[in-house]
Amino acid sequence: MSNEEKSFQKASINWFPGHMMKTKREISEKLNLIDIVYEVIDARMPISSKIIDLDNLIKDKRRIIIFTKYDLCDKEKTDKYIKTYQEKYPVLVFDLKNCRDNDIKSLINLTNDLLKDINITRKNKGLKPRLFRSLVVGAPNVGKSTLINRISKRNALKTGNKAGVTKGLSWVRVGDTIELLDTPGILYPKIESREIGLNLASLTSINEDILDKEEIASYIIETLYNKYPNILKERYKLDIKEFNLKNIFTEIARNTNAYQKGSEIDYNRVYTIIINDLKEGRIKNITFD
Repeated sequence: MSNEEKSFQKASINWFPGHMMKTKREISEKLNLIDIVYEVIDARMPISSKIIDLDNLIKDKRRIIIFTKYDLCDKEKTDKYIKTYQEKYPVLVFDLKNCRDNDIKSLINLTNDLLKDINITRKNKGLKPRLFRSLVVGAPNVGKSTLINRISKRNALKTGNKAGVTKGLSWVRVGDTIELLDTPGILYPKIESREIGLNLASLTSINEDILDKEEIASYIIETLYNKYPNILKERYKLDIKEFNLKNIFTEIARNTNAYQKGSEIDYNRVYTIIINDLKEGRIKNITFD
């Protein structure tokens, strides 16, 4: 294992705060109340943002996979992952900023269709229909609470473009048939892959304050250079002849006026600009996995 991997692994282990373990325990305790799971995945990292031990957590519950932030991803690349996931589960995609009524209806109708046997059984027993209960689960900052607010058409839950906004489990009723259980974002306790960890950090599923800003910004630039060089060049007006991080940071500083007093480059400001550009969606049409 390289020094970089050891350094990252040490930092990433610290980003499994106590509330994540508590959340997993509380989900297990409420699992008998749940009819279906909405597994929420960031379309820009369809592998990295997938909780690898989710099957162990939710057992054999029925599932719908929901890709959020679809407007920000490289659709050609992400669609390949969607096709793979569709071999096992129903998949829907959402643009959370411009969520349409038809998107919401599709999710509600699909849920009602997948669970209709529950109320058919109840009717045959002479019982009234009941609400269907869905667990909404995913990595931090993949858009769970925003999704619920869009579905419920009200700001029922606090949201924020950073990891760790949702602190506890909460129920939100949607229409006459569905009740949603929002949960804090969870990750696996030990992130073995530096690439997955930095994907999560770059797209704010791991709090960027936990890791070194230079490492995250460097990873973003390197990934964009290797996968989306034209997006990198256009965003920062770069004239890149060959890959050199220092030269790229220098050009970005010049083009964004990221200087301290005099002509000294404010590298911390450069790193923040890069991280925020990705976080705020100013860099889009990208998929890091």
